[in-house]
Amino acid sequence: MTADFHFLRPWWLLALALPPVIVWLAHRAGDSRTRWSDMIALHLLDSLVIEPDRRRHLRPAWMVAALAALTILAGAGPTWQREAPPFVSDSAALVIAVDLSPTMDAVDITPSRLERAKLKIHDILTARAGARTAVVAYAGTAHLVVPLTEDQALIETYTDALATRIMPKPGKDTAAALALSGSLLRADGSPGTILLMTDGIEETAAGAAGNTGSPVIVLGIGTAEGGLVKQADGSFLTAASGSRVVAKLDLDALKAFGSASGASVATLTADDADVRWVGQHIRTSFAQQSASEGDRWHDAGWWLLPPAALLLALSFRRGWVVKVAVLLALLKLAAPATAEAADLANMWLTPDQQGQLAFERGDFASASAHFRDPMWKGTAFYRAGRFQDAVDAFASDGSAASWFNQGNALLHLGKLEEAVAAYGKALEKRPNWPEADADLAIARRLLKLKQDEQADQPQDPNEKPDSVQFDDKGKQGKAGTVAVAEQTSEMWMKNIEVSPADLMARKFAMELQEKKP
Repeated sequence: MTADFHFLRPWWLLALALPPVIVWLAHRAGDSRTRWSDMIALHLLDSLVIEPDRRRHLRPAWMVAALAALTILAGAGPTWQREAPPFVSDSAALVIAVDLSPTMDAVDITPSRLERAKLKIHDILTARAGARTAVVAYAGTAHLVVPLTEDQALIETYTDALATRIMPKPGKDTAAALALSGSLLRADGSPGTILLMTDGIEETAAGAAGNTGSPVIVLGIGTAEGGLVKQADGSFLTAASGSRVVAKLDLDALKAFGSASGASVATLTADDADVRWVGQHIRTSFAQQSASEGDRWHDAGWWLLPPAALLLALSFRRGWVVKVAVLLALLKLAAPATAEAADLANMWLTPDQQGQLAFERGDFASASAHFRDPMWKGTAFYRAGRFQDAVDAFASDGSAASWFNQGNALLHLGKLEEAVAAYGKALEKRPNWPEADADLAIARRLLKLKQDEQADQPQDPNEKPDSVQFDDKGKQGKAGTVAVAEQTSEMWMKNIEVSPADLMARKFAMELQEKKP
């Protein structure tokens, strides 16, 4: 925060020379001896000049100087954090890395650690409805189960099929899981969080967490007392000595990982407290990452207004401020009835500040009328559904964010070619912008679909709509191809639904085989 501290309007700081001048002038004006020294002999001054009471510690000049200093600092706009872009999705991406090592079959929590982890995944998905989530499974190797998607049903289908038996290599390679999870978020280009659901972490995994580029949180599954490990055939896992293995939650290892990597660590709870903890950390991380990518800085000068108001209140001396206030109130009452409360707001708040208040209330129509800043005015129009007005407002600003926002509004208006051009302008000014790249790809796909639909329409305007024309290639043309593709896709999905666990087992085995030299 300290490194980012700066002033939005630093030229205001030049006015800080004014408070010392005020104090100096007040001191000079109050020095009676200096004023009379040219007219009265010095040896008579002590008897003739009455000095003011020097015991007062709070002088009016000092209050005026302090009030001026605070006002100048507030006007300079101190800031240390960015504002989140108004058009970035507020649903953070989440990659859930599930430990599928044999100890996750321990039954110290019912029905087992892994089954309870699956239930928690269901709860997390429900709490994050509409947000994108990916799932990674790991043991001795790490594999992608589901890429980032908003399809909750698809994620639940595959997570319900997770089992320790599908992993091709035993062990626990948390570093590989973190590397795979981090690569998913980097490829996506949007802020996200990695959630590890495990009963233990190796000492060497802390370094991998720092290389992900994303915040990591850990949810420990299991109990410190531990439990027997139940195998697929119903028997319990035994050691080489023949004794049954008791797997315990390695809480010390989780804490050590958290201390070394900065990751937040919690353990599974019987209620939804752990789910709420996960959601809170995801939202906090998303807000921090989104704010760090914004182009606008948050003006914190408002924090200096309360102390300035306090100093102003101390100026109530001999009743003159009260008299002025009463006079103003009487003038207000005597004013015509057309004078409304908005006049009072105009006295104390700028149009942009009034627009900000209306925006926060959700009154976007009123906010758009107040805002003078073109970006915020366009944002208010956009939220109000007035997309053409939003385009016109954004056009007053030539920044990359302005072109990006114009593209979003044009996309809503169905002006696909103009939207593509706007996104292109945004990327020219800010290359490698993930959100702009993603929206540009969407606009191009929509434009391509529109052009294909127009190409498929009859070109002969004189063709009678009631006439029937036969096409000998109908059964082999586009419709036939689509039908075959649909049948093939449907059969493939049916094969997946038969045994997703076996499908993942074969997939993971093939991926492991490909990695071998």
